[in-house]
Amino acid sequence: MIQPDQKVTILMHEGIRGLHGKTGLAMLRFSNANIVAVIDRECAGKSLVELTGIPRQVPIVASTAEALQYEPDVLAIGIAKLGGELPEDWREDIRQAIAAGVSIANGLHYRLKADPELNALLKPGQWLWDVREEPPNLPVGTGQARLLSCLRVLTVGTDMAVGKMSTSLELNRASLKRGLRSKFLGTGQAGIMISGSGIPLDAIRVDFAAGAVEQLVMQAGADQDILHVEGQGSFFNPASTATLPLMRGSQPTHLVLVHRARQTHIRRYENFSIPPLREVVKVYETVVAAGGTFAPAKVAAIALNTAHLDNMDAQLAIEQAGIETGLPCTDPIRFGADLILDAILRNS
Repeated sequence: MIQPDQKVTILMHEGIRGLHGKTGLAMLRFSNANIVAVIDRECAGKSLVELTGIPRQVPIVASTAEALQYEPDVLAIGIAKLGGELPEDWREDIRQAIAAGVSIANGLHYRLKADPELNALLKPGQWLWDVREEPPNLPVGTGQARLLSCLRVLTVGTDMAVGKMSTSLELNRASLKRGLRSKFLGTGQAGIMISGSGIPLDAIRVDFAAGAVEQLVMQAGADQDILHVEGQGSFFNPASTATLPLMRGSQPTHLVLVHRARQTHIRRYENFSIPPLREVVKVYETVVAAGGTFAPAKVAAIALNTAHLDNMDAQLAIEQAGIETGLPCTDPIRFGADLILDAILRNS
């Protein structure tokens, strides 16, 4: 685990401006870690603030060799590549880091601890943290999270990578500011690296997925007012299976629907369209209750990702989504999560 006193550099070649850099960008936006450099050969020498809007003055360098001048203790792999394999051209960056005494936080499916070449380079005190590793002795789900007295807020999406984790983190931040006993529960590699704990849901065998979520929620919920469970995947993406075990394991009291403004089709699957948001709301509310077997949970609000729009278009998109669904709507990154939190608390 990354400790507060450790210096971190993030490896994310072509991720700052690409489609696969959400892990590194989320760490830059939300992590309390001491991030001293970002490695991205495409953006080396440019301003991170100007490229991303994230108010963090961190230099961008082209290689691990350049990052070493900032004396990092940990190199975090900040890319979520499709399939989770280690890109071959990144191997030298990782090898150089380990040879220099730097530990590695790895969010890819590729297991560094099973790589003999990289393990042979380790010195005493160094570690390789494969975040996507199934925890031992997992139970199956039993639905017992419904017995908790705390609120359980699950983010759900119209697609993958639309901002579910960011919304949950912003809601947790807003809850803490109001004095609520609040906790963010990470269920993916970025959420775990940011918060320091959680479960890598996409690395857990499907029979134990709901049980793993339930265990996480039960361990956290006894002394909290509200839990913010990081959503994964989408019912509408043909490659996704993560949302149902999150629902069954967390037994949510509230849902927050996350959508990228103006996105009409599933990314990488253009022959699959996203239904109107009012229909998406109906689907999620229907499945979460399962005809009355489980307690109903309403979509309390819409979190709209407007990062690709200017302010005027963002406001218009938010207004349109609110009119279409009849629900409170905002961009929690751009405008804060208070409107969404108000809707949750008002309907509790």
